[in-house]
Amino acid sequence: MFRNMLTSLLEHERIETTVPRAKELKPQVDRMITLGKRGDLHARRQALSVLRDKAVVHKLFDDLAARNANRNGGYSRVLKTRNRFGDCAPMAFIELVERAG
Repeated sequence: MFRNMLTSLLEHERIETTVPRAKELKPQVDRMITLGKRGDLHARRQALSVLRDKAVVHKLFDDLAARNANRNGGYSRVLKTRNRFGDCAPMAFIELVERAG
């Protein structure tokens, strides 16, 4: 589940999920962007073993790594939004800080 959420977040740069899932996903996102900033072959293979989508890995290493080159950490943020209708679960957006547009 977290692999799919991580792939979706890096692809769309913003997703909505529950607060506990967003808080659990945040360190994984930061780790992937750090791999993208390293940029070597070993880091690319490590990212491919987790993400398993070549287009998202290409975006991570080319676009997202360049956008976050001068940032030392904190590549994502969690914004609490509402309670979900039905089970009243707290919802949040998790998004990349350096988003395009």
